[in-house]
Amino acid sequence: MDYYAAAMVAGAVSSALFERERSGKGQEVGVSLLRSALAMQSARMIWADSEPQELDRDMRSGGITGIHPTHEGHIYLSANTPHFWQALCNKTGLTHLAKDERFDSVRKRAEHHRLIVPQLHEALAQHSALEWEVIFGDDVPCAAARRVDEMFDHPQCQAESLIAEFEHPVVGRYRGFTRAMTFSRTPGPAPFSAPVFGADSDRVLTASGYSQEQIAELRGSGAVL
Repeated sequence: MDYYAAAMVAGAVSSALFERERSGKGQEVGVSLLRSALAMQSARMIWADSEPQELDRDMRSGGITGIHPTHEGHIYLSANTPHFWQALCNKTGLTHLAKDERFDSVRKRAEHHRLIVPQLHEALAQHSALEWEVIFGDDVPCAAARRVDEMFDHPQCQAESLIAEFEHPVVGRYRGFTRAMTFSRTPGPAPFSAPVFGADSDRVLTASGYSQEQIAELRGSGAVL
């Protein structure tokens, strides 16, 4: 939530600045952790007048689309469309479910999830999450739940240059995330390590009109690092 809220702040401030260029007027921008958390769940944050408040809000999949336990680890599955539902049943050996008219739509499967999910979990227990990832291939949208440390050497992270080595004057060499978005025309500077405290003080103060003597005085008094 901390990181997503920060992204929300960046987007909100950018929008406000864009509007100010046209109106010439500033405005207050407000973001909170709760607001950000609910924004991420907005597809489920729906309550129609005809529905009870306690309605299960798992996007009507009945828990079929979501994270499931396997023989080792957990795997995320998405099987809302008829094609993917059929593929899921075939790959897990639950072909009888695919042929059952009681389960031939998302709504029906949600209504009968207590019959389906236990059988799905029993089938998934035959292999590990990583093995199921191979078995499902491109036929069933899926992803094994991975630990953060496993992502440093993940093939997709490597292919997209999401991980790089950095040199830090205090920490030393470390591996970390590079960038969340790319721009073909204006890629920006190469990713770099986090600066130490005071690393940009001289540059910022000089740009603000302070002389070297004044900067030295501020640093000597402990006002800046």
